[in-house]
Amino acid sequence: MSLKPWLWAGAAVALPAAAMAATGQKDAPSEVLFLGQVVVLLVAGRLMGEALARLGQPSIMGQLLAGILLGKSALGAAFPEIHHALFPDLPQQKAMLDGIAQVGILLLLLLTGMETDVPLVRRAGRAAFTVSLAGIAIPFACGFALGEFLPDSILPNPQQRLVTSLFLGTALSISSVKIVAAVVREMNFMRRSVGQVIVGAAIVDDSIGWIIIAMTFSIALNGAVEPVALAQTVLGTLFFLAASITVGRRVVFLLIRWVNDNFVSEAAVITMILAIAGGMALTTHLIGVHSVLGAFVAGVLVGQSPILTRQIDEQLRGLITALFMPVFFGLSGLHADLTILGDGRLLLLSIGLILIASIGKFGGAFIGAELGGMSRREAIALGCGMNARGSTEVIVATIGLSIGALTEDLFTMIVAMAIVTTLAMPPMLRWSLARLPLSDAEKARLEREEFEQRGFIPGLERLLVAADDSSTGMFASRLTGFLAGLRGTPVTMLRLVAESASPADAKTAASALEQAAARAKAHDADSERPPDKVDVTTKAKAEPGIDAVEKEARKGYDLLVIGMEEAPGAEDRFHPRVDETAAKFEGPIAVVLARGSHAERPRTARLDILVPVTGTEASRRATELAVALSRASGAPVTALLVAAGKPGHGFAAPTGPEEEVLKQVVAMGEPYGVAIRTAIRSHVQPQEAILREAERHGHNLIVLGVNRRQGERLFFGNVAAAVLGRARCSVVFLAG
Repeated sequence: MSLKPWLWAGAAVALPAAAMAATGQKDAPSEVLFLGQVVVLLVAGRLMGEALARLGQPSIMGQLLAGILLGKSALGAAFPEIHHALFPDLPQQKAMLDGIAQVGILLLLLLTGMETDVPLVRRAGRAAFTVSLAGIAIPFACGFALGEFLPDSILPNPQQRLVTSLFLGTALSISSVKIVAAVVREMNFMRRSVGQVIVGAAIVDDSIGWIIIAMTFSIALNGAVEPVALAQTVLGTLFFLAASITVGRRVVFLLIRWVNDNFVSEAAVITMILAIAGGMALTTHLIGVHSVLGAFVAGVLVGQSPILTRQIDEQLRGLITALFMPVFFGLSGLHADLTILGDGRLLLLSIGLILIASIGKFGGAFIGAELGGMSRREAIALGCGMNARGSTEVIVATIGLSIGALTEDLFTMIVAMAIVTTLAMPPMLRWSLARLPLSDAEKARLEREEFEQRGFIPGLERLLVAADDSSTGMFASRLTGFLAGLRGTPVTMLRLVAESASPADAKTAASALEQAAARAKAHDADSERPPDKVDVTTKAKAEPGIDAVEKEARKGYDLLVIGMEEAPGAEDRFHPRVDETAAKFEGPIAVVLARGSHAERPRTARLDILVPVTGTEASRRATELAVALSRASGAPVTALLVAAGKPGHGFAAPTGPEEEVLKQVVAMGEPYGVAIRTAIRSHVQPQEAILREAERHGHNLIVLGVNRRQGERLFFGNVAAAVLGRARCSVVFLAG
């Protein structure tokens, strides 16, 4: 795709905006000039970002370069009148741009926190921490030492050299998780072991870096190291972090869920997320540290919310990346004056800063990788990957400039160092990662994760259970607990009970679900770490409560599990309440029936699963569900394929397409250690084959993938109707 349409569009928007800004400096209100500045920064940042992205570089650097080109370094040097007209040296105009830049910093830190993959850091293990700690300590020491030896003429206040040294040390030691993750993801190395360590170490770098910045900010406010004030800052920061990851985490989850479930106005959850970020930023400011720490921690907590849907995440990300990022990085570029590099002394200092930063970061990450038990090639890749500063370093430098810890010369040198190290990182990382071989264990894990990305069960983010107080309702709650326990998926239980029922019924069903969820990880041999405890919300509705299902479904669920007593005297149809409940939910449903031992002991009876397979999408989803239940309960699974049109009786050897279907079914269980037994029957109707197989081999749960048929009643086809009417064991009908 050519950039010419973008260039024409940019010129059509930016030139009138620039003209308006220029003519509005004297005649138009200040907001007109402000609007023109914002439009120019947006368009220029987008064009430069697009150009660099096409060259395989981070688009954020394009936004920074756009600001540099619009600033004193290019436009100001070549056309000073135009530059002064567009960005006049007027306090009120600077205040307006600075205001949006300050909001942009907080939102960027919120987004960075939301992108902080805490489980990934855990999976990366010891290597991520050793790489991060060594990669911070060595360049921080180098940057701090450099600050101590800088000439007084380049310092904003020689009496506060310590503050400048701390900012330099932090700027040299921190890595940009956004840049690192973007490059690793672009190369399809995000799920590789070394890719996870690189991103995990960058996350730890960012987290430690913002804590250091927050404390450095406190020191800068006091002008020197005061033991009492520093102790208060450290204790306040530690208390804030401890409260955030314990009580605060729960409060954030509850607030987001409450707004999502009770507000009907548009983008209410995004408003709550912004309010949480603002509140936590103000909290850190009140305890004497910079507000960026509060925004970053808020992002981490919001990113872990179990009901943060992809749509909400994309809407918030779009707002930040489309508006605030181009303006903030463009404004940062405006502050940088690269013409100072014409001074030989400052040029040498800048080159020295870049060398110290690169050698220190590479050496620290390399040593950390060696200590973490990684190979030499992996250590080289980590050293290359951790050297990108990019967005994070620019934010650090901006904070330092705003509080007087850095001069504009030092700020420009740090921005130049951020640009050089960030642009050098992608080709270096590509070169090093391309030489890393893939181990057998890593290949198996990657295949499993690729399968999960296409799977139905791994994509379930929130479950809804509509059940009564029958044994079927209890059994449905138990199966949902098995499913939710594997990934810590939040569940809402809508108990449809008789008015005379005791409140203990709902608590019993909830306890059955929670008990099954807790047991799920004990049986899951593939578990790398225990997930968070399943969040269960129980709501009891007196009959008739079918309308409550429709109301609850509007809040956003990926699967509805229905567990209600069977219709008396009906052999091939569901209870009318099941029909009505299913009609209220537009997404996938699972209708559960408890029979046999599960009707007698719904909470404790063992599972022996039979899943009929046909190679269709419906049967694939059913197989995924069967595998998930097996992982959670340890139950055996048998896949039955009915081969139509073949002579003979009983079992037959699969051939051609049938063999391929069974191979695919077996492969679905292998990544999780689930051994699926296969069977094939020929010259028999599908429903007869299913019922005979279940009867002869003692399967007590049939998981059948089906499709809804149009009509007033819930109908899944003749095969499902026969199984519904004649099966003596429990059945789960899974409809997409």
